[in-house]
Amino acid sequence: MTQLQIGPHAVQPPVVLAPMAGITNAPFRTLCREFSGGKGLFVSEMITTRALVERNEKTMQLIHFDETEKPRSIQLYGVDPDTVGKAVRMIAEEDLADHIDLNFGCPVPKVTRKGGGSALPYKRHLLRSILREAVSNAGELPVTMKMRKGIDDDHITYLDAGRIAVEEGVTAIALHGRTAAQHYGGTADWEAIARLKEAVPEIPVLGNGDIWSADDALRMVRETGCDGVVVGRGCLGRPWLFGDLVAAFEGTGTYARPTLKEVAAVMLRHATLLGEWLGDEARGVIDFRKHVAWYTKGFSIGSELRKKLAIASSLDELDALMSELDLDQPWPAGADGPRGRTSGRNRVVLPDGWLDDPYDRAGVTADAELDTSGG
Repeated sequence: MTQLQIGPHAVQPPVVLAPMAGITNAPFRTLCREFSGGKGLFVSEMITTRALVERNEKTMQLIHFDETEKPRSIQLYGVDPDTVGKAVRMIAEEDLADHIDLNFGCPVPKVTRKGGGSALPYKRHLLRSILREAVSNAGELPVTMKMRKGIDDDHITYLDAGRIAVEEGVTAIALHGRTAAQHYGGTADWEAIARLKEAVPEIPVLGNGDIWSADDALRMVRETGCDGVVVGRGCLGRPWLFGDLVAAFEGTGTYARPTLKEVAAVMLRHATLLGEWLGDEARGVIDFRKHVAWYTKGFSIGSELRKKLAIASSLDELDALMSELDLDQPWPAGADGPRGRTSGRNRVVLPDGWLDDPYDRAGVTADAELDTSGG
């Protein structure tokens, strides 16, 4: 494969960590980057443009990058073109990042009910205005976007959105092959990724959805012709998946199959990094709790010990509990499969009148810009 080019940044192999709220913070990005040998692109969790412009304390922490992170990649969420433009200009002028990705793919109700995330591309003129403001204020920084197929099967938007993106100077597009109504259920439509690639040959198209292993990533590229892959839920509790992806695309080695002892060491390091990042060991361990089930998926642990691991409140307690595990267990069969949210079809929560006209801006109000970041 030729290398993926995001503006001036060469991404080889063409692998991107998907922004995930509460997950892809600096500590998790560090782990993924270490396993990949520094290869790939690792995007921050979603940052709200209003919160960034207002310099919200939590948001300013979320945009902190380790000095070894190159390029620094921020994903922004916004609904108001002016606010998006101000946020992008702030990033460019203050050298806060090297790449900006725009979120038009989030399906959660608190975002779509305001007209944001995966609801927004339905409003073609609004989408165009946001992209124009972002690109015109970005200076030399490349602007990309991530989106879904549409709101539901009756309101498919990705082909129109792709053409608008090209016309407004977006550098690359990532498509999650699901609608907002599907959330994370069912099977991702890889054929849609292929159709988008055909529709916008001018810029790179990245595929997202149902990449649970490095072989899945290679298969997606073969079947769709996409220029790279975006990996989300597949790396939950498996940051070493990025090492597998490098090996797969470069054809240089075998895939990781860590024992429970090796997994436990990564778990402890992850919790430690979170504590250092948050400036409080206990807060770090508490934040780590949501990762326990993903790391231990498929291993024989026992319900009581598993519960204790999920409520640990210090590194010493976490370490002591892991010493009780049968650490010689090999990587379990089937643990490479689906993980994370798998909810099926849901009604998409939208502003009143949102679907009446795909070209007006009905329903977009002043409170549409969330004042907190992280999804």
